[in-house]
Amino acid sequence: MSQFSTDKAPKPVGLYPHAKRVGNLLFLSGVGPRKAGTDEIPGLMADKHGNHHEFDFAAQCRSVFDNVRVILEESGSGWDKLVDVTVFLVDMKRDFHTYNKIYAEYFKDNQPCRTTVGIDSLPTAIAIELKCIATIE
Repeated sequence: MSQFSTDKAPKPVGLYPHAKRVGNLLFLSGVGPRKAGTDEIPGLMADKHGNHHEFDFAAQCRSVFDNVRVILEESGSGWDKLVDVTVFLVDMKRDFHTYNKIYAEYFKDNQPCRTTVGIDSLPTAIAIELKCIATIE
């Protein structure tokens, strides 16, 4: 068993690696849309008091896919090796249609198994998180 972490992806919000290899499978920890090296959340603008005044779920969606891709590649796997994706959405009614549309753009060639779960909240002010399994050689 080996684990992977990279500075090219957002820092985990707890004590865990970005990914762990077990045999020929790579398990990714939950990945959100935050930018690497910062706590900035794409598509989420707040005033100096922390009140959110702009929200762009599509930007968060694209960012989370980009973060997953980076972790896969840095771990020695790749986007085309994804076999299972679980997505957690904070607002299923508002965001599912957008997620589904953007997902189809990113996964038109590789179509892993997928589960979508609606939840109440995530540990930071993000609206989406992915949990993925890929193969690795």
